[in-house]
Amino acid sequence: MIEAHNVIKVFGVRPVLRGVDLTVAQGEFVALFGPNGAGKTTLLRLLASLSRPTGGRIRIAGWELPAQAGQARGVIGVVSHQPLLYGDLSAEENLRFFARLYGLGGAQREARIAEVLRAVGLHRRAADLVRTFSRGMQQRLAIARAILHDPPVLLLDEPYTGLDQDAAATLDGVLREVALRGRTVLMTTHDLERGLMLAGRVAILSRGVIAYQEKAASLDAVGFARIYADVTGMAGLQ
Repeated sequence: MIEAHNVIKVFGVRPVLRGVDLTVAQGEFVALFGPNGAGKTTLLRLLASLSRPTGGRIRIAGWELPAQAGQARGVIGVVSHQPLLYGDLSAEENLRFFARLYGLGGAQREARIAEVLRAVGLHRRAADLVRTFSRGMQQRLAIARAILHDPPVLLLDEPYTGLDQDAAATLDGVLREVALRGRTVLMTTHDLERGLMLAGRVAILSRGVIAYQEKAASLDAVGFARIYADVTGMAGLQ
């Protein structure tokens, strides 16, 4: 569902991605780790067709990027560390706006909005302005927006950034029950334990390439912290 082969991204004269090779199978969850500045967000932006690679090949659900970006965007949902919502609109109004962008209309749109709001536990706050929401509630609404069109591929770019423990635990539950079920997921994170807990496979992006990959079930947090330090030259994850 996600294929990146020898992907290169250069900003000016500065190479950020130097030949990334990563594939994610249908229904698989991969957690991507790496130091700040390693290029994790850059890679997800390329996969989301928000930026163009300097070189290499990217395919999402068989669609070639950037040539078939319009078709690929229809199968992708994106959640970033910034909720990217309109604070002066209600939760319902935000979802209604994005539903129109996804081509959802009429009764189907309203039914789907009600469904995803209930799924993320915000149905009682549907008419409230988003600027009155806590950070965790905004992230839950961002997930509702990302799955509104029922995409088979979900890209999560450090979705836990800025959340306290309670909000992060709530987001865990929402992801497991709503966002992750049956979908192909790639998530960047600095949270080692959470990545191991949620993902089926982990990967480390370092110095512009995928430097390590392994099944999460074969690892523990302490052992993986050592591997991370060895691979990246960093003391550990944040």
